[in-house]
Amino acid sequence: MASLAVTTTSCGDFLDQESDRVIYADKDHLDNASDTLYSVMGIVNKMQSLADRTILLGEVRGDLCDINNYTSSDLRDVALFNVNDSNKYNNPRDYYAVINNCNYFIAKVDTGLKNNRNEYIFMKEYAAVKAYRAWTYLQLVLNYGKVPFVTDPVLSETDAEKTYPIYGITDVCDYFIKDLTPLVNVETPSYGTIRNTDSKLFYFPIRILLGDLNLWAGHYKESALWYYRYLDNRTGTNSVSPTTTNGVSWSTNDSHWLMTISTYLNGITTESYGTNPEYITMIPGDSIPSEGNYSELRNLFNSTTSNNNHYSLTPSEGLKELSKSQVYCHMDKLGNITYPPKNIGNNQDGDLRLSHWYRSRNLTVNSERVDLQTIYKYDSRNVRIYRQTMVYLRMAEALNRAGYPRFAFQILKTGVNNQVMTDSIIPYYKNDSTWLRQFDFPTDKYVLRTQAGDFKENTMGLHSRGSGWTDLNAYYVYPKAEGTDSLATEITSVEDLIMNEEGLEFALEGYRYYDLMRVALRRGDPSYLANHIYERKGAANVGTMKSLIKTNLLDSKNWFLSWNGKLGYNVK
Repeated sequence: MASLAVTTTSCGDFLDQESDRVIYADKDHLDNASDTLYSVMGIVNKMQSLADRTILLGEVRGDLCDINNYTSSDLRDVALFNVNDSNKYNNPRDYYAVINNCNYFIAKVDTGLKNNRNEYIFMKEYAAVKAYRAWTYLQLVLNYGKVPFVTDPVLSETDAEKTYPIYGITDVCDYFIKDLTPLVNVETPSYGTIRNTDSKLFYFPIRILLGDLNLWAGHYKESALWYYRYLDNRTGTNSVSPTTTNGVSWSTNDSHWLMTISTYLNGITTESYGTNPEYITMIPGDSIPSEGNYSELRNLFNSTTSNNNHYSLTPSEGLKELSKSQVYCHMDKLGNITYPPKNIGNNQDGDLRLSHWYRSRNLTVNSERVDLQTIYKYDSRNVRIYRQTMVYLRMAEALNRAGYPRFAFQILKTGVNNQVMTDSIIPYYKNDSTWLRQFDFPTDKYVLRTQAGDFKENTMGLHSRGSGWTDLNAYYVYPKAEGTDSLATEITSVEDLIMNEEGLEFALEGYRYYDLMRVALRRGDPSYLANHIYERKGAANVGTMKSLIKTNLLDSKNWFLSWNGKLGYNVK
């Protein structure tokens, strides 16, 4: 996908060699615990400069987030695809600062040292830093499309002025697939609690990265397996990583659609590293702005005293229409299936998730009438990058494109265990049963939600998180097609359902623009991305969005940033 002919360029403009750019640059080797720990945490510190940008570039350019009168000019230009070289969110030097420190660490750490138990002392840190580098390069190339590829530390002006190859998305993915695969069984380091957060949450699991890299490269079977292997090894060999039954639902005792019951918010705001936690990876932030690496996301998405109650980013009409278009399936206390009426209001029509993480109200503050907004997804100083539901949905995306749309659909509708595999998946793909049996979800450990209810239940279809009893929903059915191209048609239809689900689940979390771009590139259809973004203000206001976005989004070259003629599609 998006593989580009490799050309070359020098990197002097964005690879400077100031002393704060490379940690411990005067060391021939990193061979003691103090220096190694300091270097790893130093890389994490430099990644903080990428944290907010990762979310904003991935969300503000999509269709589910909108700007308002209080949005900064730089962020407004991002939303309207009008980013120039001086825009604060267009600074490739920050990515290369992380990459250069990773390159230095990888080159200098002494991976051959062993302790008295014959264990390699620094292999965990070595693998963690290689994962940091792969993730950073993936973010860089997804934003710029074509990037200079540097894997050796740049420690002098001569190094910076060397000619380096230009890599596209597939080139970057293929390189790091080979680079990371030998390290999948290396555990991550553990430095205890840092800034009130378990340090295990500061790392990028290699199996997930391999899932992502293969997904972008179009290696769908490999991608699906890596996501599954992560779930199966999350807390040790043969881990149990169910989807959980956390969600938002209408009360079974309420016939007037006035009361909801939710275990959803707790699942998406808890940052602990306990049993089957939702969050997998985050970039830590400082607690106060003066400390320098304070995330501004809370102030951009919420009304706070710091922004005089003037939030800058808000759920779009496109998101509200997507949420409202879902058909909620309700089961009352007698087991009867009903469907709520239309126009309940308060963002409670259709899927209920939006109504629980988004609050909007109008109050008088200091004699001024103001709109107040709360986005509960942004209640932390940390910037959340990976969570478990993302792994399930990307695994579904990969399985679908690998030719198994019914497998992908069951992840959305019922959840999966081995009984579901036997009854509802493998019969349709009998020639591939051996390959499919690699996805082992023991039925006694992945217990589906039932009408009877049982404390052991821990698995349900992901669409049920906000749309009720999806497994009983007559309006949410497998999109069976007929004819010679039936499988291709079904794959496209299931992919649309997966993208809708990713929007409903992850809106404003930084995934959306990249998800749209990945599908548009895969389909060879720029209109897929363009049409979604043009509906940001709602289906009735496409013309308004087209007039605001001057850039032609039907030209995929315009999806990427460029910088000083050194990065992007204008690189010579």
